[in-house]
Amino acid sequence: MTVLDSDNQTSNAAPTPAPTPALAFYGKMLTFSRLQFNTNDLSAIESQLNETFSNKSSNIPILIDSEVEQDLSALVELLWSCGLQPIGVVTGMMDSQARAQRLAIFPADGKRIERIVPTKKSTAPVSKALEDSETDSAINDHATYVSESPTETTISDTSTESLASDDHITSLIYDQMLRSGQSLNHVGGDLILTNSVNSGAEAITDNSLHVYGRAQGRLVAGATGDKDARIFCQVFNPSLVSVAGTYCLRDNLPPHVVDKAVQVRFVEGEGLVFTVISDT
Repeated sequence: MTVLDSDNQTSNAAPTPAPTPALAFYGKMLTFSRLQFNTNDLSAIESQLNETFSNKSSNIPILIDSEVEQDLSALVELLWSCGLQPIGVVTGMMDSQARAQRLAIFPADGKRIERIVPTKKSTAPVSKALEDSETDSAINDHATYVSESPTETTISDTSTESLASDDHITSLIYDQMLRSGQSLNHVGGDLILTNSVNSGAEAITDNSLHVYGRAQGRLVAGATGDKDARIFCQVFNPSLVSVAGTYCLRDNLPPHVVDKAVQVRFVEGEGLVFTVISDT
């Protein structure tokens, strides 16, 4: 680019660099726990917290769930003083207080981020661009699961009409290998991987997950609370497996299912149920 200076002489000016984006939005797995309160007696709560959490700097993210009226402001202060980090509440009688304090409001058990009627599904291939990414990337948004009991990962429910029509309920087929550090996140239908999930990679969907290669990374189905979701693997050896918020780590997997063709589902009152798929 050539410009005239104040003395009518020409000079070369470097091009103006493109502005840096103010933010980047992507999904990521986070770990938090849910505390269920059966009383609003802060003294009783503090006493039990002191017995349960001896480390005052644990910084554990906490979701507040209560069946009784609470002074949410006082409860939040108490949790912080015990080394916990309250991030939101389960929807209910504390909703108005949570909004006033700018805390997240999570849906109750079994509620999903989208109220989608599971009707006819179509399939859509994902772009090969994810394979070439050298950093974490995601298709669509959100997913989180993290407790031995069901947890929620959404802030609010919205209606079917505002989110998706039947034509947008799609299963996603991904043909490339998921490499370590990659994250594939699909909302609105089953996620089908025809290749392997390497250690350090993650595959996440709010419906059912199918892996026809070797599954060694993190496998998440029913990520937004769908307890009917399932996981099907041809060669099952994940670092973490989760259905509807209930998870199991590699060290706790039943030994007889490792490296087998396996179905994983959630059963109320039992947790995760692992079934070897018979060859017959």
